[in-house]
Amino acid sequence: MNNVIKSLVAPLIAFGIFAFGLPSVQADEKANVEKKQTDLQEESPVHGASLPIKEIEVDKKKTEFALYDTKEKEEQSPSNVERTVHVEATAYTAHCDGCIGITKTGINLLENPNKKVIAVDPDVIPLGSEVYVEGYGRAIAGDIGSAIQGNRIDLYMKDHNDAIDYGRRQNVKVEIISS
Repeated sequence: MNNVIKSLVAPLIAFGIFAFGLPSVQADEKANVEKKQTDLQEESPVHGASLPIKEIEVDKKKTEFALYDTKEKEEQSPSNVERTVHVEATAYTAHCDGCIGITKTGINLLENPNKKVIAVDPDVIPLGSEVYVEGYGRAIAGDIGSAIQGNRIDLYMKDHNDAIDYGRRQNVKVEIISS
């Protein structure tokens, strides 16, 4: 009789522990999922930027998700182009050891970090020219560089990491608007 009671009671005890412990585990899992969703909503690919939230309805249930604009709005190519050249492009910054931040034409990049300036070979693109660089936009040919000879340009970027990430690009179209 004692064995019969043990065989009946043991499954009940196990079921009770499992059944009463399950809601606690489920609550913990739900809290973890909600925290992860909150963390994901707060993350942004740009440090310090807030993302717009769009609300959509799925199966009569509202869901929110962040909108990521993966392609920046590019300026359109100008219509008053004097001449077009294709170049090899690299990028530079004014924030490095040995950099003074003042271009050949006198533009102070430290005081004007949002200014779009390119370094050129003046024999190819005259200094002071207004240009449109594919993937960079309108800029001033305001600087030179010892390695910038022939069909090569160097794009100024205010952030060192952006300049590194730009790398070296071949066959970049540069439209000279005014020289």
